[in-house]
Amino acid sequence: MTTMHKVTFRMFDGAVHEVETPAGLSLLETALTNDIELEHACGGFAACTTCHVVVQDKTDDNLSEMDFDEEDKLDECEGVTLHSRLACQSRVEGPVVVHVPPKPY
Repeated sequence: MTTMHKVTFRMFDGAVHEVETPAGLSLLETALTNDIELEHACGGFAACTTCHVVVQDKTDDNLSEMDFDEEDKLDECEGVTLHSRLACQSRVEGPVVVHVPPKPY
């Protein structure tokens, strides 16, 4: 049996989407599977920062660990915080709340 986790997307326009997703799916895959618009110009390969999200404090432990490539790419991102992640690289391991910031372009 697949373990399911609750993921809450808080969009920059105030919309809130709460969905259930199987463990191991990325935040980007979770959004796209549930018809939640989350930009991903590179197709989810950590080659850009358009899927940048900010994870609510204390729920970031429920995502996979950040690897060097993701950390390096986030250094190029405008509005990055200590809780910033790329949705394409963040695999769900428990309940999580993410804020989708407005894009600077």
